[in-house]
Amino acid sequence: MSHQTSSQHPGTRVVVLSGNPRPGSRTRAAAVHVARETARLLGSDQPVETVELADFAAEILADTHPSADAALRTVADAHVLVVATPVYKASYTGLLKAFLDLYGPGGLSGVVAVPLVVSGNPAHALVGEVHLRPLLVELGAVVPTRALTIIESQLADLDPVVDRWWAEGGRALGAQVAAPELAEARA
Repeated sequence: MSHQTSSQHPGTRVVVLSGNPRPGSRTRAAAVHVARETARLLGSDQPVETVELADFAAEILADTHPSADAALRTVADAHVLVVATPVYKASYTGLLKAFLDLYGPGGLSGVVAVPLVVSGNPAHALVGEVHLRPLLVELGAVVPTRALTIIESQLADLDPVVDRWWAEGGRALGAQVAAPELAEARA
């Protein structure tokens, strides 16, 4: 990657939320790549954590869901949350929606979110902006950058895509991570 670290935030917790119903998906791999690069560029010394919804998908709609409850806490405690989904029927996955529906109002207050969409079709480039961003904002997350859309053909070399996204929005993301009002919301 060509960009230098824009700011030093050593304690920043970066978490991936993978909404792909298949474990070990390319969506998850892309999100982990983006999250690690984001953590590096923010100067974080914390390991990137991953919540893969496929690991406990059957539990999400059950009456009790201890794994989902633990995942909800991990996601809500993130400083930066990379929310990743493949495009299903021109939107995010139902699995991701069902999980996020477990939050009450403001469930992601204090979280800086990065919507990430993986699509096979460039025509779906706005799915992150039109569908995923409003959902995250409704839950109280701050979304300071444009959604990151990755076309399947770009999965083999993500660095140029992430470089371009960071060049356009990295400063805004770093500023939000440092914002005192977000620290208060997380407290």
